[in-house]
Amino acid sequence: MTEPTISQLAPLPDGWQRALAVVAHPDDLEYGCSAAVASWTDAGREVAYVLATRGEAGIDSLEPARCGPLREREQRASAAVVGVSQVDFLDHADGVIEYGPALRRDIAAAIRRYRPELVITLNHRDSWGGTYWNTPDHVAVGRATLDAAGDAGNRWIFPELVERGLEPWDGVRWVAVAGSSTPTHAVDATDGLERAVRSLLEHRSYIEALTDEDPEAHARGFLTRTAQETGRRFGGRPAVAFELVPR
Repeated sequence: MTEPTISQLAPLPDGWQRALAVVAHPDDLEYGCSAAVASWTDAGREVAYVLATRGEAGIDSLEPARCGPLREREQRASAAVVGVSQVDFLDHADGVIEYGPALRRDIAAAIRRYRPELVITLNHRDSWGGTYWNTPDHVAVGRATLDAAGDAGNRWIFPELVERGLEPWDGVRWVAVAGSSTPTHAVDATDGLERAVRSLLEHRSYIEALTDEDPEAHARGFLTRTAQETGRRFGGRPAVAFELVPR
């Protein structure tokens, strides 16, 4: 039997200098696309992270007042491994993020502050490939990020941002959605994969609560499998996939 043809993924455009990644929780980017981030920072591009929460509700055995600061420290250390020094937290409540104007405004403010050409977020759809139900936080933040990319350029949406000195920024050219079940583009992960593993390992407290598997085996296995699977659609090279939404 002839195997079905697998559509190939196009290289992600590289005509940009600044990127802003906006996700819900610590570890979202490390499970999603940090190998790509490592390759970008190696090339001299600027990447900043914005997280809606501190992940304070993510570890059952640890109360939020202790968990939030711990996960913030792990996220900052994780970002540093792939060359990201700017990590901001919006302080929305973990697990109950609400999609709406307040979230859009906070993300639009971050876009105006960092003025990226590329915005990155995580899967905003109801499920992961129709198999596993997505979390409300991922859905809310992903959708709000797609909307805020437009809000950031409109002077008359959230005019209070101008009063805070954040002038409109209409320079977002693409939003790249990691973890999408319908990817269109990819980034070669060959050079960044090892640092992506080390970056994910910085979330040791979360990984140890998530699985009984050895943390390094868990991180390396997950990221390697994902990169190799994506690579089947990217010339056989390990890769990180994105659904690219032009603006």
